[in-house]
Amino acid sequence: MLKIHHIDCGSMCPHGRKLLKGEGNLLERTELCCHCLLLETRKGLVLVDTGFGQADIQHPYRRLGAHTKWLLAPRLLREETALAQIQALGFQANDVRHILVTHLDMDHAGGLADFPEAQVHIHRPEWLAAQQPSTWKEKVRYRPIQWQHHPLWCIHEETGESWKGFSMIQAIADSDDEILLVPLPGHSRGHSAIAVHSENGWLLHAGDAYFHHGEIATPAHCPPGLATFQKLMEFEGSSRLHNQARLRELARTDKDVKIFCAHDTMELNQYRSSQ
Repeated sequence: MLKIHHIDCGSMCPHGRKLLKGEGNLLERTELCCHCLLLETRKGLVLVDTGFGQADIQHPYRRLGAHTKWLLAPRLLREETALAQIQALGFQANDVRHILVTHLDMDHAGGLADFPEAQVHIHRPEWLAAQQPSTWKEKVRYRPIQWQHHPLWCIHEETGESWKGFSMIQAIADSDDEILLVPLPGHSRGHSAIAVHSENGWLLHAGDAYFHHGEIATPAHCPPGLATFQKLMEFEGSSRLHNQARLRELARTDKDVKIFCAHDTMELNQYRSSQ
């Protein structure tokens, strides 16, 4: 039976709690997480995103850049890395057979080098954006040093198949488990959600398609700081907002699907409490 762990692979503590959480004051620090999934399958472990990795913690300025340290204030604790949490469960790095990345921003792909034997599944437009950045945003957001170890890329094209009205790609061909890439561009060029079929229905890791649980509520709402950050980071705003609306409709109409994003600590705590 598929076993699912909800893990935080990189706490970030920027100033501006009022703007980012809608509470507290402007100078107070808040907390954002890197909500990742660890899946125990019959054929080995599967990671959904990696958060920050061990090398990011050892060499933060070289790997992440001074602007990340200053703006996001990540804690960069070894015990928060995916590798450390996997080892705490009694597994080793080579037990991770597959990694599915929502996108290759530094806080989602920093741990790739900790699992050099894993196949890394990615939507082709995202892989191309990271390899050949075409805009200043792409040149800033991607950190090629995080994949200079030459990962075992498994690059996926869209197939025309659909899931819940969304395009989907069956990511792991030799698996009995349903684990899907669901393209949701907008935040980045090839951003994808990851859908996982569990005994209790579907989980949809929406990555950075939204940042606050209120964005998929009806009516939608989001603290102004997070709304501004998303606007600044988006590759294409119309696609991002369109896909948020589609996620909001899915959350409203299909109770078989539980949706969460990468950085909302309230969502993470809800899933952790139910593990």
